[in-house]
Amino acid sequence: MSAAPFRDNVVVLTGASAGIGLAIARRLAAQGAALVLAAREAGKLEQAAEECRRLGARAVAVPTDVGDPAQCVALVDSAVAEFGRIDTLVNNAGIGMWARFDEVTDLSVFERIMRINYLGSVHLTHAALPHLKRARGRIVAMGSLTARTGVPTRSGYAASKHAMAGFFDSIRIELADDGVTVTQIHPGFVATEIRERAFGPDGRPLGAGNSPVREKEVMSADECARISVDAMTKRTREVIMTPRAKIGMWLKLISPAAVDRIAKRAIEQGK
Repeated sequence: MSAAPFRDNVVVLTGASAGIGLAIARRLAAQGAALVLAAREAGKLEQAAEECRRLGARAVAVPTDVGDPAQCVALVDSAVAEFGRIDTLVNNAGIGMWARFDEVTDLSVFERIMRINYLGSVHLTHAALPHLKRARGRIVAMGSLTARTGVPTRSGYAASKHAMAGFFDSIRIELADDGVTVTQIHPGFVATEIRERAFGPDGRPLGAGNSPVREKEVMSADECARISVDAMTKRTREVIMTPRAKIGMWLKLISPAAVDRIAKRAIEQGK
């Protein structure tokens, strides 16, 4: 296999201005990919694109709110106008929550999370699909362990990731004859800014310094990106990242109550 399998590969990557998305962008840029980077914050997004250019990529920044279907279409149109095709779509944009359901006072949080995490992926994938079929390309969905098991304080987030998992599992089968592969990646806790932006019970972001996770004791964004890009390269069906998570998936088959207890303890310990 080539040392740079994504050289000149046209990649549309959402949530690219920070965290896992930015770490993936850096790794693809170092291989010489052609990157179409999307996120809501235009300033941070342009900084990410400039960093990718310095690493050897052709990169454009397209400010996008994936919660808006029209902006998803515009992102695809911009990618094709710039590079003529789309080879890989990475659905990474997302927002979280951190609140017990019985403490939530603003239920619109659930609609906002579903609109960004799930429906954003649906609309963007639909817009990009004709181009991906022509390229016999890749679709990558950045999921979560919460897509495979419920987790306390994450009910809205887990629901959106369960929806994503069902959607991408389904279209994987539909697209097999078209040569388009679907890779689902399910990280556990990763040290990113997502928890600072996560919704609390009142529908407002938790804010800086309020992460309930021991950020220094969990996987780094760069390590998550390394595993993710390796899976993208191999067109792997699904990635569960850590040994503990893999054991948990098997344990759920024989003792689901034990997995509930493990999930509860993980949230309480923040790692």
